[in-house]
Amino acid sequence: MTQTRDEKCRLDKWLWAARFYKTRSIAADAVSGGKVRVNGDRAKSAKEVQLGMTIQITNKEHEIVIGVTGLSNARRSAPEAAMLYKETKESKTKRENLKATNVAEHALRERGAGRPTKRQLRDIAKFTGIKGYDGL
Repeated sequence: MTQTRDEKCRLDKWLWAARFYKTRSIAADAVSGGKVRVNGDRAKSAKEVQLGMTIQITNKEHEIVIGVTGLSNARRSAPEAAMLYKETKESKTKRENLKATNVAEHALRERGAGRPTKRQLRDIAKFTGIKGYDGL
């Protein structure tokens, strides 16, 4: 599954093989768009990935920092793909904290915000005097 040290692997292929992106073209777009950094610097999709490199991947809500532990040009199963990298402890804790924060923020919606309830619709119909409106 993994390649030896002397074999080459492009960054976009590696990101696709490690299952960070669904297609290689999406991975290439992310690299060219600056969403992927290698050892802290912007990279091109043809950059050669080497063992021990640090890759920083930024998605919509979170950022993942990983170290390369294996090389592959072929997309394999998820457990095999997970052997190609190791996420840093800081990245893991940061992502888990962000996930907990997002769950907590989602639950804190004020009552009455959003769509009206059935009772509110009936009250609106009574107040406006709309005839023939049964509320629902």
